[in-house]
Amino acid sequence: MGRPSSGRPIIAPHPPEVMHTSITDTRPAGRPPTTLAPALAGLAAGLLFLTPHARAASNGVSWTSPTPTNQSSFTATVGTELSFTLAAATSTPAAIVHISAVGTLPAGAGVDWTDGSQAQSVFHWTPAQTGDYSVRFAASDGVGSTASTLTYKIHVKGGPFQPRSYKLSDDKVARWAVVLKRAVVRSAPKATAHIVTVLPTMTTDDTQNDVLVLDAIDVSRHETWYHVRLPILPNNSTGWVLRGYVGTLYTVHTHLYVDRTALRATLKKDGRTIFKTIVGVGKSYWPTPAGEFYIRDKLTNFGNPFYGPIAFGTSARSAVLTDWPGGGYVGVHGTNEPGILPGRVSHGCIRMPNASIIRLAQLMPVGTPLTVS
Repeated sequence: MGRPSSGRPIIAPHPPEVMHTSITDTRPAGRPPTTLAPALAGLAAGLLFLTPHARAASNGVSWTSPTPTNQSSFTATVGTELSFTLAAATSTPAAIVHISAVGTLPAGAGVDWTDGSQAQSVFHWTPAQTGDYSVRFAASDGVGSTASTLTYKIHVKGGPFQPRSYKLSDDKVARWAVVLKRAVVRSAPKATAHIVTVLPTMTTDDTQNDVLVLDAIDVSRHETWYHVRLPILPNNSTGWVLRGYVGTLYTVHTHLYVDRTALRATLKKDGRTIFKTIVGVGKSYWPTPAGEFYIRDKLTNFGNPFYGPIAFGTSARSAVLTDWPGGGYVGVHGTNEPGILPGRVSHGCIRMPNASIIRLAQLMPVGTPLTVS
């Protein structure tokens, strides 16, 4: 038999009888007669059946080395890049293979590819958090041939701990916490740093003490320090306290601004003004201190109308009236003399009309940052 360029087998063009006779006449002497026509017909049918299958395999798209086998599993580490290469080829003339991801890749993952009769793609990913993930890939030549889709499983484990710093308070959102036990405050987030102060659990107003938490740093998996604003002199002091000394972080979206020149107070929520009022501030020789502070507590039911119906204690302290009972903390409160407002009329406290302090109390929670300019 011969095979033409088309790939089809050639069957001898003799009638079955002639072929049968020819083969029978040439059998070795002494061998019993045999009819070969059915055998040749079966052989021809088998060749016709096998040839198209071979053509599909040779002209289709197939995965090639170094492609990982389907359902392979990988282990990755947070913060460390994982990568592997996939390759596919086609024997179809002029066809171009492209390897692509099927579905959505994990956040931050990517694929770099090179197309061609022999295509290649490199999957790369630096995971940011632990977990189990899966990725799928397909290869096609653009003319109808595709390779079977591959699926890979990736388990991401935690890597070596890296210290992490993050902000907790800004102009729009702030966080505060109650002091759970006498808190040693240090100048830096480490146990050997200089002690700035020791915070008691109660204020001089007999309310639960608290701090405004500005930032945090995780120095290990089990040790976090908070950078806090302190109710001490000098004003605007800050320090670092271990997270275990304070309680749950609470969030506020308000910020109170007091302008000593304009004699106005403005309350903002998420950066938007929601309240304004006239105020009285300290006289020149008992000035209201400027700087960044916070609202420490809220007091009601005064027996003395001088303070109005409600007062807020702040972390600000008078720098000149240090011998005052309680240490000379600056308050925000009402007054029984509304006619003196606005003006520089107090020992350093911020006064406002009683109607204003009542409205402010409805809008401003404890923990609100206070900026005095």
